[in-house]
Amino acid sequence: MRNQSYDCWATQQTAVGQTRRMTELIAAPNVIAAAGTPPKTISEFVGRVATGTAELSIAVMNSPKGWSEPGQRPEFDEYTVVIEGELAVESENVKGPLTILAGQAIHTSAGEWVRYSTPAEGGARYVSVCVPAFSPGIVHRDE
Repeated sequence: MRNQSYDCWATQQTAVGQTRRMTELIAAPNVIAAAGTPPKTISEFVGRVATGTAELSIAVMNSPKGWSEPGQRPEFDEYTVVIEGELAVESENVKGPLTILAGQAIHTSAGEWVRYSTPAEGGARYVSVCVPAFSPGIVHRDE
């Protein structure tokens, strides 16, 4: 369901008759169901669900200890910044899982096989930016 507190089509007339988008407050995210177990919380602030934006998505993830999701080969680049805890990332391009700690970030490329998990005590809180925006139809999760 689209976030009703955000109108992504608000425009303003300029002096020469052109229109431009205006600054808008996104008052609250949309909470989205996540793949994997145990469940994690995805709070999308910008993206296909929250604002109807296809160019990119920005979401805050709250992932408990022991969460993992199926591997995937998405059609988007993903930039992830860990705020609290640690995130484990497996990739076909790296031997063994990488551990991304609070204050660190990782970039995974479109078309690259990757799997995320939070095995450490306390789980993780992180921000994910996907370009273009996340969509179940372009994530291509392992069966």
